[in-house]
Amino acid sequence: MELTQTEFTLCPKFEKTFSILGKKWNGLIIDVLLENGPQRFVDLAAKIPMVSDRVLVERLKELEKEKIIARNFSCKESSRSEYMLTEKGADLQKAIVQLQVWSEKWVTEEECS
Repeated sequence: MELTQTEFTLCPKFEKTFSILGKKWNGLIIDVLLENGPQRFVDLAAKIPMVSDRVLVERLKELEKEKIIARNFSCKESSRSEYMLTEKGADLQKAIVQLQVWSEKWVTEEECS
């Protein structure tokens, strides 16, 4: 029996998760924060040089809105801030590691070019 498009629906939570994590650069931003801890904007930009500053700002705002990351300001300098994972963001570590394992097994070098 074949399902029609109207009969098949994704779980809304699963769909929402992939709309966040599937957006270009979000996974890399989360991975950098998991690997390196809190980062200033310039440090994130240096670690992900392929992304423009404008897009990086957009993605950081989106991840902040989703409460995956938080932006903390330094007490000494109000203009100096760092981005860090929230508890919600840090909880993605196992999923990110599993995605890395899967990609090492199944994604070829040719597909990355």
